[in-house]
Amino acid sequence: MEKTVSEAIAYRRSTRVYTDEPIDSNKVKQCLVNASLAPTSSNLQLWEFYHITSKAVLDKIAIACFDQSAAKTAKQLVVVVTRKDLWRKRANANIEFLNKVYDKPDLSERDLKRKKMATNYYKKLIPTIYLDFLGILGYIKFLVFQIVGLFKPIYRQTRLSDMRIVAHKSAGLAAQNFMTSMAAVGYDTCPMEGSDTLRVKQILDLPRGAEINMIISCGIRDDKGIYGPRFRIPFDEVYFEV
Repeated sequence: MEKTVSEAIAYRRSTRVYTDEPIDSNKVKQCLVNASLAPTSSNLQLWEFYHITSKAVLDKIAIACFDQSAAKTAKQLVVVVTRKDLWRKRANANIEFLNKVYDKPDLSERDLKRKKMATNYYKKLIPTIYLDFLGILGYIKFLVFQIVGLFKPIYRQTRLSDMRIVAHKSAGLAAQNFMTSMAAVGYDTCPMEGSDTLRVKQILDLPRGAEINMIISCGIRDDKGIYGPRFRIPFDEVYFEV
């Protein structure tokens, strides 16, 4: 029986050692489907998920993860990758979707307005934000927007580094969806920061524009795989009602 969302969140712990018990690749894949339903900036979905089941590849990535036990004992791995370089392709996919949704005779004035606004968003606004050349255009846009921002609220994250952060935030939301889904079916995970990301990119033959967001080990927790009781800063120290 699957856990509720609250139960899955409470159950999830970063697991550093897994048992030898295998896990179902199809269940992991379904959890990745859930990951792909995470919220994402402008619905651009600038992510990819690499589901590693090959023992040979698992061993290579474990070495790239410095042979930490969470990687060495994992039965499967998931590598979450950001693809900011695909913004044009993903924007066009949204435009094609909009054209299909609104491909109806006698659209109401309201629907025509919505289609025009959404289409212009992907044809005009997204290129304005994402288009760059060696980081130069980003800084020019950043300075212009800062000046405009003196007079009215405006989006300010236009530099190359800003857009990388946006892509990684969306990928992080997808990763959390995945780990919560895994916990719901009784599987364990550990998001690992420690890795040689260049080596991981080479192992997976990723293009230059791809970036490693997170490597997540997967399996069934060993009793010694949870290093201690959960610690969190008192909630009152991090919660502010305004």
